[in-house]
This record gives sequence, C-alpha cells and structure tokens, in this order.
Amino acid sequence: MRYIIALLALTSPAFAWEYTPLPVCTVSHESDQGTLELTYDPANAEPYSIAVTRPGAWSGARIFGLRFDGPNALTITTDRHGIKDKTLTVRDQGFGNVLNGLEFNSTVTAFDGDTTVTFSLDGAAPEIARFRDCLIAPVA
Repeated sequence: MRYIIALLALTSPAFAWEYTPLPVCTVSHESDQGTLELTYDPANAEPYSIAVTRPGAWSGARIFGLRFDGPNALTITTDRHGIKDKTLTVRDQGFGNVLNGLEFNSTVTAFDGDTTVTFSLDGAAPEIARFRDCLIAPVA
C-alpha cells in the first residue's frame, strides 16, 4: 500500500511556486485553475508584467483586477491590460503592490468582469523574495 501512495504522489501534478532568473527574472505558479506568471525584464520600457492564463476565455471587461486575501488584503485594478487567446497580461514600470500582495497574503484572485481565477499563495513568499533579489541585482 505504501508503494501505491508513493507512486500516486509522484504522478500527481506539483503545483508549486517557481522562480527562474534566466533569461529574465520570472516567478510562476500553475494550478488546476490556470497559470500566473510574473516577469521582470529591464530591457523593456515597462519591465514588469503579469500574465494570467485560464482554461476558458476572459470576459474582456474594461477593468482587470487582483484581489489579495489574507493578513495584508488589498485590491488592485487597471484598465491597461491586454488579452491574447486565454492569457490576460498587464505591463507596468513598477509592481510593488503586486509583489507585496503575493508575498504577504494567502490567496490572489484575478478578475475581469465576472470571470475569475484564484490561486493559493502557499509557498509563494520565498519565491517572491528571490524575485525581489533579482530586481536588485539582475542576473541577465
């Protein structure tokens, strides 16, 4: 029985937060709900981007938002987003509130009108801290 449990654990998807420094600083998370990817590329005029991909289409609403729930709850909204296929992307010159929300809360919900996708932030804090270190001393 122990072998079956071990085998099942190895074959189930690992939904962990992952940091990658190359070719640009990236932190991402994939779940059954979708994928969230945050990047920092100093070669771009707007070096920060967040891309949220979900299985279904986004509604295309004028306002996109991130709602962070937890000890430092906050909601951030923007009308500066674009949608390509099933991925919604926002680019900007700074993401301090986004980084704080990801690092210091328990969940993040991306919303576009009535369309939402929620991600657990369990395990995100150490990866966001590594991402912040990359911003100080980029590896690329």
